[in-house]
Amino acid sequence: MYTPPAFRVDRPERLRELIRAHPLATLVTSGPNGLVANLVPFVLVETAEGDVLRAHMAKSNDQISSLRETAQALVIFQGPEAYITPAWYATKKEHGKVVPTWNYVVVQVWGLPQVIDDVDWLRAQIDELTDQQEQRRVDPWAVTDAPASFISAQLRGIVGLEIPIARIEGKWKVSQNQPEANRRGVVRGLEEVAAGDMAQMVAERGRGD
Repeated sequence: MYTPPAFRVDRPERLRELIRAHPLATLVTSGPNGLVANLVPFVLVETAEGDVLRAHMAKSNDQISSLRETAQALVIFQGPEAYITPAWYATKKEHGKVVPTWNYVVVQVWGLPQVIDDVDWLRAQIDELTDQQEQRRVDPWAVTDAPASFISAQLRGIVGLEIPIARIEGKWKVSQNQPEANRRGVVRGLEEVAAGDMAQMVAERGRGD
């Protein structure tokens, strides 16, 4: 990933925070027919040996075969993103030497995937993913709310996926290469178009966070 120094983020806690806030990632592998990609929700697990990504996929998914054979998988977690118009820059009025750009936040993970055919592992992963997403609800749904026979049938149609993280990179492209006046203009503009998440990130990175 092309990452100029101004946009690079290495702090593990920031990278983990992005993964947990945006768990639906693009899983990319290479197989006999070339590159394959699917959207998959992951759970990040911190272990004594290092961080691990866990997920599940349908057994009928064509990517399973490449996951069993590939030497490495790439997982891409995409955070907030927004188009940035030059009209928000103070320097547009000063000299006009401005162009549009796109702000975005992304974390890329590499690791050796392992396909898991174990019903107990799968049930634990399903519970963990469900709890992760339901915990903010007033009346959270639990896997045990569904009939046990139904859940057992669903588990027979999936396989597990575990990817120990061998390499991880983060990129926060949030206007930190712009002068203070331009960043303030970007924050105001993003708030006007209801892009509050990105506006907050621009403000935070402008303070050197």
